[in-house]
Amino acid sequence: MEITPLGDSALLIRVAENFYDAPTGALNKVLATKRALEAAQIRGVVELAPAYTTVALFCDPIGAIDAGAPVENVFGWFEQRIHEALKSVVAPEAFGADRRQAGDNVPGYNSIEIPVCYDQEFAFDLDEVARNAGVHWKEVVDLHCGADYRVHCVGFTPGFPFLGGLPRRLATPRRDVPRKEIPAGSVAIGGRQTGIYPIKSPGGWNVIGRTPLQLFDPQKNPPVLLRAGDRVRFRSITREEFERATK
Repeated sequence: MEITPLGDSALLIRVAENFYDAPTGALNKVLATKRALEAAQIRGVVELAPAYTTVALFCDPIGAIDAGAPVENVFGWFEQRIHEALKSVVAPEAFGADRRQAGDNVPGYNSIEIPVCYDQEFAFDLDEVARNAGVHWKEVVDLHCGADYRVHCVGFTPGFPFLGGLPRRLATPRRDVPRKEIPAGSVAIGGRQTGIYPIKSPGGWNVIGRTPLQLFDPQKNPPVLLRAGDRVRFRSITREEFERATK
């Protein structure tokens, strides 16, 4: 484990060296670390943000000083408490082998089915993904819907899920020239990952369909549909089903 400063009010905790060699194992380590830090209730911690191989700990230095941290070494005070909190995160079952499912038997992680319309009007780059894979576009849809995915992190725009588990055959390089505007709900492939654009935004991933689900709603609590650790499957729907779901 490596702990390094991230600006003047955050620490970056690296718990895995590599993501692609063992993505599920890396996710399990990240989730176990986040859970242990949440349980420790360290004074001055504002937020914990999981990513592929790290957990970012955002903190309030003044709150830490009020709790007894020395003014000249606030980060050292946090590091000591992080190490203490993570002493229990040592068992193989806590970190998990790559064959284990991230979030197995742990309350709070959801299994969510995402309906997707792969109609040509929504699937700007479906043919390109099919050409890159050397298959018919219908096989792209079948492969995309036939896989089990995990949310490894959420970011880029509010609620954007980065999903691991994409069949290797569908891995497609990002576009050389990003689009200035991607419609909300667009399902896309970028390299060896798939994801969903929650809001209208620029983007360079290959768009292969669109979901009628709203992934980000600031009026809800929580405002995002998916979180790190959640399981996802895609289900193909017709244009008519898409229209009914958006009314």
